[in-house]
Amino acid sequence: QVQLVESGGGLVQAGGSLRLSCAASGSIYNINDMGWYRQAPGKQRELVAIISSGGSTNYADFVKGRFTISREDAKNTVYLHMNSLKPEDTAVYYCYADIGVYYYGSASVDQQEHWGQGTQVTVSS
Repeated sequence: QVQLVESGGGLVQAGGSLRLSCAASGSIYNINDMGWYRQAPGKQRELVAIISSGGSTNYADFVKGRFTISREDAKNTVYLHMNSLKPEDTAVYYCYADIGVYYYGSASVDQQEHWGQGTQVTVSS
């Protein structure tokens, strides 16, 4: 009933920039935290950045000063602006959202964690 669709990945040279987008759709009552994680081959998934419903942000040390997370609540969308990209930023990037899901005919809202399908970011040296 709820899905996250990502876009904006691709191939870029070191020092370049990319913007990732992730739009949530479906039976959405509210969205709390939204964020981005990444997973490189042979490594565990790691947090990149997260933004609360109030706009507070938190970044992994390895992206501070280079990446910026933002959200557009009217569009249920979170963005990741990536500058000064490095080859070690190469990974599949996944968006995440903590979403209150409502069901027709029910007065309750179910808080659920949702993930996007992932988008590949490749940075060449």
